[in-house]
Amino acid sequence: MRRAPSLLLIAALLASCSGADDDGVVEIAYLGDAATLYSADRELSPGAALMRSAQRQGLVRFNEQGEVVPALAERWIVTDDGTSYIFRIREFDLPDGSRLTARAVATELGRTVSQAEGTSLGLDLAKIVDIRAMTGRVIEIRLRSPMPGFLSLLAQPELGVALREGDAGPMRAQVSDGTAILEVLPPEERGLPEQDDWDELVSTVLIRPLAPRDAARAFAQGEVDMLLGGRLETLPLAITGALSRGTVRLDSAIGLYGLDVARPEGFLASATNREAIAMAIDRPALAQQFNLGGWAGSSRIVAAGMPGDDGTVTERWQALSFEQRRARSSATVQRWRDATGTEPQLSVFLPRGPGSTYIFRALERDMAAIGIQLTRAETEHDADLRLRDRVARYPGARWFLNQFNCEVSAPVCSQDADFLVQLSLDAANPAEEASYLSEAEQTLTATNLYIPLGSPIRWSQVRAGVEGFSENAYAFHPLFPLSRAPI
Repeated sequence: MRRAPSLLLIAALLASCSGADDDGVVEIAYLGDAATLYSADRELSPGAALMRSAQRQGLVRFNEQGEVVPALAERWIVTDDGTSYIFRIREFDLPDGSRLTARAVATELGRTVSQAEGTSLGLDLAKIVDIRAMTGRVIEIRLRSPMPGFLSLLAQPELGVALREGDAGPMRAQVSDGTAILEVLPPEERGLPEQDDWDELVSTVLIRPLAPRDAARAFAQGEVDMLLGGRLETLPLAITGALSRGTVRLDSAIGLYGLDVARPEGFLASATNREAIAMAIDRPALAQQFNLGGWAGSSRIVAAGMPGDDGTVTERWQALSFEQRRARSSATVQRWRDATGTEPQLSVFLPRGPGSTYIFRALERDMAAIGIQLTRAETEHDADLRLRDRVARYPGARWFLNQFNCEVSAPVCSQDADFLVQLSLDAANPAEEASYLSEAEQTLTATNLYIPLGSPIRWSQVRAGVEGFSENAYAFHPLFPLSRAPI
């Protein structure tokens, strides 16, 4: 039986680990600081979500392909009306020797759902009306109405069950000098059959936060096997790195990538003026700077083809050429200039990184073409516009709209849109729900308080021979599969 490593073993792992050898250790550099990996907020950062998912299972979890697979629940059924999910949990002993029970899981899951209130995750969970233990091993979750993406929502790391008796894995971690060392729990400690030669089958996973340039250098020099956490602002570090040592893996993620109007005042006080900015941006040119084949810009808030999207909302300004759009934007700016006698000047905040320099220069050119001077703000608080870059938790129009709820996103929100989303929770049927959500998207779009650019870009760099990694629509790359654990 493999146990958590002693401090002496941790020191040996840290001293000897090298990405160049298959030594039973997979070493990962995560782009960011310690808070990126080790925060414990109600809504976790992407890095902290990786750590949480490794140590604390929910009823279900994501595999490397982004598919929902069993975790504490060994199987489940969904009733014909789609409003009841019934889970049968695995039978195994917790670290203190007590038996895992449905009552304990249901109680802790209910507490987690309650604690998420006031967050966008809490809004996503609003369809849950009851979580209860039906027998010693069976849990039922009842919904107000059907939700096609519910299992993906339930697989979120924040919904990993915290038990007083100890976390149920699938991995156990210790942290030394900022590096987390993760060992897979043996299958018999996870309610699965014991397997011979377990220690020889699985690898130890080490993950540590590194600044983007340091991480790229570590990968190029063979010090780590993998980089995780790459975004568009850091993509040039991978493109210019030593690609012969590994491959860049791009996730075509669903989610939000665009500009929030952080200060709707001055030129930005008018929805018409804000639309002029949205119309003038050359979205295809943004992608061309990075040689991103297949990335398509979008003027929509909700990604096309999501469950809850009835097809009534389409891309904006389709009847206009880009030159006509830009001409209209220029005319709007000129009217404001004539009315106020001032030149419009705006600032935008973008995260640090070479990719942000490319993005800013493109936006600067687009704004100059219609008569607006754009500068780059040093902090978010000083900016008129700021970047919103988030990957969706689950496929559905509801996720996109909840991101702009006035409880979590003021002033980039619409109370009228929130009201429509709230009405959709109790819709009589899926068609009515889709209609409410489409109307909510149109209402929110008309405010022009959010300027969509396209979908988020996430990248990783993975050395040949590393198993358990796959691109997926959620850009979520769990640590457990990297251990090569067969079960």
